[in-house]
Amino acid sequence: MTETFQFKLLATDGKARRGEVSTPRGTIRTPAFMPVGTVGTVKAMYLDQVRDLGADIILGNTYHLMLRPGPERVARLGGLHNFIRWERPILTDSGGFQVMSLSSLRKLNEQGVTFKSHVDGALYHMSPERSIEIQGLLDSDIQMQLDECVALPAEPGEIERAMEMSIRWAERCKVAFGNQPGKAMFGIVQGGDIPKLRERSALALKELDLKGYAVGGLAVGEPQEVMLDMLDVTCPVLPAEKPRYLMGVGTPDDILKSVAHGIDMFDCVMPTRSGRHGLAFTRYGRINLRNARHAEDMRPLDEQSSCPAARDYSRAYLHHLIRSNESLGGMLLSWNNLAYYQELMAGIRNAIEKGRYADFMAETQDGWQRGDLPPV
Repeated sequence: MTETFQFKLLATDGKARRGEVSTPRGTIRTPAFMPVGTVGTVKAMYLDQVRDLGADIILGNTYHLMLRPGPERVARLGGLHNFIRWERPILTDSGGFQVMSLSSLRKLNEQGVTFKSHVDGALYHMSPERSIEIQGLLDSDIQMQLDECVALPAEPGEIERAMEMSIRWAERCKVAFGNQPGKAMFGIVQGGDIPKLRERSALALKELDLKGYAVGGLAVGEPQEVMLDMLDVTCPVLPAEKPRYLMGVGTPDDILKSVAHGIDMFDCVMPTRSGRHGLAFTRYGRINLRNARHAEDMRPLDEQSSCPAARDYSRAYLHHLIRSNESLGGMLLSWNNLAYYQELMAGIRNAIEKGRYADFMAETQDGWQRGDLPPV
């Protein structure tokens, strides 16, 4: 444990990085995948399970927690860690993405964004300062700047305007964050799919000398190649001694390739959302338990997995649960999926340490490509 927020680079293999983020609430092994606990819960999971699967950190959402139960109430109840019984680090996003994507009515200007809640229609105002204030009330360990995330495709002028305003908002967030020992504020690189804007954004944020940097506005529908091209532009500009976080990513293949481009941290709702809809991630690739072919298949998802959901339950039973809309089906598949993601991250870290990351990538992708063999 440490009383300060620190990042230490332990090994590299090409552009892939193995490191550790030290915080007063624990160490985050990188590359790291952060399960998404939007409203203080990783959907369909006990947080004890999430911890036991190897998650060093989870993500909370400022927008949703602001609407309910409210940041002031969470603060009165001892902060988000105490409220949800999670002792390890928590990263909170700024709420900006949800404001832009969920609110049906919003008005944005230099001061911030005014919007109607998607829950009850109540009017709220989110400024850079208020976003940081809310994250402080939640008592998160890593806080994100408020930014404007433009959906792609978009006009270059619109992308540039939003990127420049996001830089100004980052400056205001840094002032609002002040000096919080043991905690960090990350800036968010924007710039859409335009390399020069990505580079300008990264350079401007680097000048602010923040404790970490995120890459935002990607994995929003653009081809994977575009996302990786933007990482090739962005990562070399960012300081090597600071952690790099690719927001909202993603599929196992996205993660494998993004690590190879220099990313340290990831988050995504995909493991739990897919689980609730009957899709399992495994070393064989994706397995859709809704398909009739599984109705009489007594094999588990993966007999070699350390996760009981993958190892001890038959595909026939999982198929039955999903087709019957039983809650247990989504719970078991979410458990399996988060276990697979954490096993993947452990394999990534081990491969970088041993200098064989390219081989690990090829072996993992080959397993997905071969797919799941039919029952004998």
